[in-house]
Amino acid sequence: MSEANPLSDVSVFTITQATAATFTDLYFQYTLLLFVRVGSKKVLCPINGELIGNADDVIVFPPGAIVTLENRPVLNAGYQAVGICFPHQMIKAIFADQQSRTKPVGIQILQNISDQALDILDKVQTILNDQNLPQPIREHRLLEPLIWLKYHGIHLSPQEEEEPLMRVRKLIQTNLSHPWRSPEIAAHFSISESTMRRWLSKSGLGFAKTLHNTRLEHGLALLQTTDTPISAIALNCGFNTPSHFSDSFKQRFGIKPSEIRKVED
Repeated sequence: MSEANPLSDVSVFTITQATAATFTDLYFQYTLLLFVRVGSKKVLCPINGELIGNADDVIVFPPGAIVTLENRPVLNAGYQAVGICFPHQMIKAIFADQQSRTKPVGIQILQNISDQALDILDKVQTILNDQNLPQPIREHRLLEPLIWLKYHGIHLSPQEEEEPLMRVRKLIQTNLSHPWRSPEIAAHFSISESTMRRWLSKSGLGFAKTLHNTRLEHGLALLQTTDTPISAIALNCGFNTPSHFSDSFKQRFGIKPSEIRKVED
């Protein structure tokens, strides 16, 4: 089987939010560089404690991180950030020498680097948009932001293999509207259900909760990064009705889906 093209897994997206909200236990599947543009973000990291990212800061989330976030909009301007996701093989290409680190690094912040951050964003977007650039050159140039991170003292430990929770969530995300069941997931990985339960128990979540969280967190991402109607997001994420999605979303995050995009009267 041929390896996946790493370029297909590098993505740039804008996150917007109108109302302040706290999102508990969000899971980050890939390495994420988050460039805060407007407003601020509070991060509760199990390793590094409370961190605040303000406008012109860059927050680095390692793969597999589970954190609580609070996005804080500015009056009449909202909250805005730009994210860049990088696949594991690209992290390994730059940070392979950090593999021996035994202590997890947690969330890290580069503060007040507006000009450099804008330059990095422009470069990545230009590379991804240039269809005439030969693939080996594109791949090489997309490593530059990671070299920049390393130069500024950021540590990222490459993973030799994906952790069980990541593997299960990736499978669910291939079709969020599919009625996934535990036996089907276990069969896909050629393991017993009891083995899969032991897999997921390490994250503190059972299968049903993992499925529910994966769907809701994908819905949150769509609300923040697209203008897709909420009704379509609900169906896309595997909820039978928009009201079911809305009720589940509010129960998990304490805010209605509509409030992500606009301040309610």
